[in-house]
Amino acid sequence: MTSLNHDIQDKLKNLNVFEKIMAVNVLVFFIGWLIQIIRKIPRSYTLSWLELPKEFLDFVVKPWSILTYGFTHYGFFHLLFNMVVLYFVSRSMVNLFPSRQSLNIYFLGILAGGLSFLLVYNIVPSSITTTVGSLVGASAGVNALLIFLCAYMPNRETRFFSISIKLWHIGAAIVIFDVIGLFGVNQGGNVAHLGGSLIGYLYATQLIKGKDIGTGFSKFVDYFSNLFKKKSPLRTVHRNKKQTMAGHNKEEFNEFNNQKKIDLILDKISKSGYESLTKEEKSFLFKAGKN
Repeated sequence: MTSLNHDIQDKLKNLNVFEKIMAVNVLVFFIGWLIQIIRKIPRSYTLSWLELPKEFLDFVVKPWSILTYGFTHYGFFHLLFNMVVLYFVSRSMVNLFPSRQSLNIYFLGILAGGLSFLLVYNIVPSSITTTVGSLVGASAGVNALLIFLCAYMPNRETRFFSISIKLWHIGAAIVIFDVIGLFGVNQGGNVAHLGGSLIGYLYATQLIKGKDIGTGFSKFVDYFSNLFKKKSPLRTVHRNKKQTMAGHNKEEFNEFNNQKKIDLILDKISKSGYESLTKEEKSFLFKAGKN
């Protein structure tokens, strides 16, 4: 049993960031299922504390729902579809971009989808939105990643059976279907999808210009996480013995060089496709995606 526990722990440690996110989504789904069985209540009430409500005053009472809705699914096929798409998209993301940057895109997509949902349904007359309920699902974050890839390397081709399709064609189709969906039964979901897509597009277009719009979000997350870290009552004073280069230490200098190399490889992919990379370039991207 001890050996089995170690094997499970090792496998969990080797999961990339998006595989861990998928695991959390599956775990939350089964928690809701267990609550349904134990308390004998309808499935749609089991995770109500995680849903993003439509009414702004209800949202104020549970502000955490702006993120937790993205980990909440009631239907098995809703969960399955989102996780399958996230799996395939995240494989490209972690191989081509730093994990931190990929996470920024995903969670900003979740936030943008939730805020779009709240904004629209607190402005649009209630007579039009009577059939709209609370928001659940990871689709806004998944859409952000998808549209980011489609906008960052629009001319890269992917195979659909025997047909070659450019990524920008896929991105355009996703947006068109979501716009059409605004007139269907899942209005709230499609509003969130479009919010996530907008973030993905803006992130890609700004990154092409050399600006990472997720930097501020990263700093906020770091600040928030540091509040919960235990600080030592003793203060250690020491000299910084790190070697500096042009005013930066060695780690910062290496990080800058690695990012420049990643940008050059991504430009090559955008122009000639992933298959044009050498084995060394593919290996470098794979290792960079694990960091």
